Amino acid sequence: MSDSTRIVFGLLGGLAIFIYGMNLMSECLQKAAGERMKSILALLTRNPVMGVLAGALTTAVLQSSSATTVMTIGFVSAGLMNLPQAISIILGANIGTTMTAQIIAFKISDYIYVFIFGGFIASFLAKNEKVKNIGQTVFAFGLLFLGIETMGDVMKPLASSPVFTDLIGKVADIPVLGVLVGTLMTLVVQSSSATIAVLQNFASQAGPDGVTSILGLAGAIPILLGDNIGTTITAILASVGQPKDARRTAVAHCVFNVSGACLFIWFVKPYAQFVQWISPKGPEVEVIARQIANAHTIFNIVMTLIWIPLIGILVKIVMTLVPDGRKMVHAPGEPLFLDEKLTAQPAAALELVTKEVIRCSELAGGVLEELAKTVRKEEKDLLQHVLENVENVQTLSKHITDYLSDLFAAGVMTEEQTSQTAGMMYVLSDVERLGSLCGDIAEALMERLGKKKRYSKEALKDLESSLILMGDMYADVLEMMVTGNEDGSAEIQKKKEKVMDLDIEMRKAHMNRVGKGKCVANLTVPFGQILHDIDRMGNCCVNIADAVTGQTKLRNFMNVRQEQAS
Repeated sequence: MSDSTRIVFGLLGGLAIFIYGMNLMSECLQKAAGERMKSILALLTRNPVMGVLAGALTTAVLQSSSATTVMTIGFVSAGLMNLPQAISIILGANIGTTMTAQIIAFKISDYIYVFIFGGFIASFLAKNEKVKNIGQTVFAFGLLFLGIETMGDVMKPLASSPVFTDLIGKVADIPVLGVLVGTLMTLVVQSSSATIAVLQNFASQAGPDGVTSILGLAGAIPILLGDNIGTTITAILASVGQPKDARRTAVAHCVFNVSGACLFIWFVKPYAQFVQWISPKGPEVEVIARQIANAHTIFNIVMTLIWIPLIGILVKIVMTLVPDGRKMVHAPGEPLFLDEKLTAQPAAALELVTKEVIRCSELAGGVLEELAKTVRKEEKDLLQHVLENVENVQTLSKHITDYLSDLFAAGVMTEEQTSQTAGMMYVLSDVERLGSLCGDIAEALMERLGKKKRYSKEALKDLESSLILMGDMYADVLEMMVTGNEDGSAEIQKKKEKVMDLDIEMRKAHMNRVGKGKCVANLTVPFGQILHDIDRMGNCCVNIADAVTGQTKLRNFMNVRQEQAS
């Protein structure tokens, strides 16, 4: 294998190890701190400073600005967050992501394999899930630095190549070219942390004199600015196909980084001197990684301080770039809140699933209410409309179930999240079953419309009364689901017993009417089946109430404040 081939594959291999370590560490941190991450986001208020703090802390915990950005876009598209709030979080995420570069700047070459071995042993032997996640995080941390070390080893021959040093000299002397190089690197790799790590490692290589950096801080800063521009592609891709406010959030991220690059590119040399002044002193090749990390951090802090008081202006800019178009109309059976891009972030995904489950439950409640109003009218069009809404409930339920299955398949949930998700699927199955039972009753009523043998007015009035009682019972269940108040469980059980008593009374009344010739005897079986379906609805309500009072705490997934955009 030639030297050039060995360098290329060594660089790519080291980059692969680094990116794998970064992704694994982010995934494990999400498992270990996912619920805390939601608590951090719950701190969000109308105060932009709190939004910036929430974004910075969340990104520092997850070690991924892309994860925070994609999650924020998901919340905006679901209506859980308005545009100014989302923009403040994006500003904070840009600060939080600089922690990665600061960590990379530490020289821990002698301890890489200690981290890898120690993390592996902890994750391999631990039975406690939290300890296992911490072990995997440490293991991933070691892999991250192993990738950096691998890239550094293969880059050393480049420092002595006259052709390469001449090329780097041109990049260092022409800031715009450096910005383009950084942008293209991040567009290809799809990770600003990875490209900044490459930049830090490469800049740490000594030039011909063996003391100064081959690139220098003034040459690295334009590439750093380009990295910040390139990372916005992740947000843009995440917003494709999303509502306009989600696209505006992604554009705000882009405007933030592009405006910063356009501002700082005019002051590269004085900025480099300032960073060198506040950074640790020593031989350039030994301190330049820290200088690049500091330049990255200061850039994002300064731009955030500039934009915080101008968030209103930034909102107007992005609303101009992404104007109001035709309002998206969602079919009732299509999900409003689910975001496929969030399946790798269960804490955020389950927040949206909860909203969708409650929405599906409300749709089922609407079907039950409509059926109660329709039963005595015996009009085919009205019953057909009930059946259409039942189909919407079934379709939406399938979408939610498929989404939850994808969450299971992703393998990123904690044991607690897995248990809660299983309970959520249990609740959803009873909601869907209640909707299907409404459909069965509507079909049974429609079947008699085209025939001479119809239910008596007294029978239909009894069915209406029973369905109204069932609607009240289900309304109590919905309140329990939304508020988490468990006090209504006993009342639901009482209403279930009342439904059973009413069922017995209605059967007796029907037999009396048959004996008096008011009802047709042949309708006894279908009438009894309808009563049985109503009784099964009561069982569904009790099952849901039991789940909500047990381990399925839907309220636990509803921490983000739902302040709609004005």
